[in-house]
Amino acid sequence: MPQAGSPGALKVFCVGSAGGHLAQLRVLAPWLDRQQTTWVTFDLPDARSSLEGHDVVWAYSPTTRNLKNLVRNLGLAWRLVRSRRPDLIVSTGAAAAVPFFVIGRIFGARTAYIEVVDRIDSRTLSGRLCRPLTSLFLVQTRGQQALYPEAVLVGRLL
Repeated sequence: MPQAGSPGALKVFCVGSAGGHLAQLRVLAPWLDRQQTTWVTFDLPDARSSLEGHDVVWAYSPTTRNLKNLVRNLGLAWRLVRSRRPDLIVSTGAAAAVPFFVIGRIFGARTAYIEVVDRIDSRTLSGRLCRPLTSLFLVQTRGQQALYPEAVLVGRLL
C-alpha cells in the first residue's frame, strides 16, 4: 500500500459534520492514513481531538437552515477542490457534503457517500441531495438498502 505523500497515494477529502458523522469516517483511518487525506469538518472539541496532527480545514457551521453558511461552504469547496484537486471525496454527511460533492464533480473528482448508520427508516436529506452526484453510494444496513436499492451494502462502520 502507498504511504501518505507517496506517488501512489490518492488525494482524498473526508467531509463530514463533527460528532457521529466524523466518528463514522474515522473508522476508515487505517486506509485514509496511507493516503494524502484532508479532513473537512466543523471546529468543535471532538473534531479537534480526533483529528489532531492531521490536515484539517474547518467548514462553516451551523449548516441547518443557514443559507449564509451554505454559500460560504460552497466557496470553501470551490477554493479547496480547485487548488488541491482531490481524486476522491468521501462523506457521511451532513450539509457540508453537498457543496463538496457539487464542486468535486465539476472538477472531475470521484465521490463516495456513506449513509449514516442511525438513519434506518428514511433517507437523509444530504443522502438524497448527494445521491445523484456520487460515484459510489454505500449503506450500512439492509434496511437502508431497501431505501437505496442501487447502493452497495458495506455493513456497520460503528
